[in-house]
Amino acid sequence: MRIASVGHAFFAAVLVAVGILFLLEGDVHAFAEGMRMDLPARAALAYLYIAIFVACGVGLLFRGTAACAARVLLAYELLWMLVFKLPGIVRAPLSGLPYESWGETAVIVAGAWVLYAWFATDRDRRWLGFATGDSGMRIARVFYGLAMLAFGQAHFAYVGLTAPLVPGWLPWHTGWAYCFGCTYIAAGVAVLTGACARLAATLSILQMGLFTCLVWLPVVATGQASAGSWGEFTGSLAFTAAGWVVADSYRGVAWLAVPFARDQASALPPNATR
Repeated sequence: MRIASVGHAFFAAVLVAVGILFLLEGDVHAFAEGMRMDLPARAALAYLYIAIFVACGVGLLFRGTAACAARVLLAYELLWMLVFKLPGIVRAPLSGLPYESWGETAVIVAGAWVLYAWFATDRDRRWLGFATGDSGMRIARVFYGLAMLAFGQAHFAYVGLTAPLVPGWLPWHTGWAYCFGCTYIAAGVAVLTGACARLAATLSILQMGLFTCLVWLPVVATGQASAGSWGEFTGSLAFTAAGWVVADSYRGVAWLAVPFARDQASALPPNATR
């Protein structure tokens, strides 16, 4: 097996688990978000998406297939973003929902790109040099930073939908919704500028992880969760796992690093040595 970091192992396991959970409990059409409802191949594409999640999750765990799995996952997610997510922003540039939907894909792209930069083969570096090495790592972090900005703006644009999700035992639901929006935006700015980027990436996955555990896990634990709730749970879990990979890419970088420090990117996995 080839395990570069805890985040890598968790991300791979979550990809497999998300695919299986969607087949057993969720609505597979949730994987077809962004596609027209009347698209003839909509269901087939949803099942293909699930199959890629499971296959790439397994492939990421083994030395001989990790590079290929990262390559396939990254290519498919980028294609999905280009074909099904960006048109939504073009059609409704003043709406917050398309940006949030784009951000959900961008988080997975960021995690997959970090792994691709880590596991790139000589052929990858020869033909796609810009996407590998330190430059590839920086691109991955840009996607992650932009995704955090998209998540943050969604909290403000849809505070009426976000506030009711705050656990009932916490006071000031609307205040928490605005607070989480601010922290997502702060994390995005930090990652994009490099100012305290490791700390920001780590805190962002902590926030996503807490949201998964405090909001969606209790819902699915009742055994009576709807297909939509399962979709929200598995999606939140996948975003947390992908973010963990991005946070792992900062291993060795100072927690309070200044913007644009030279050690902000490393194309080597955390357990590798130069």
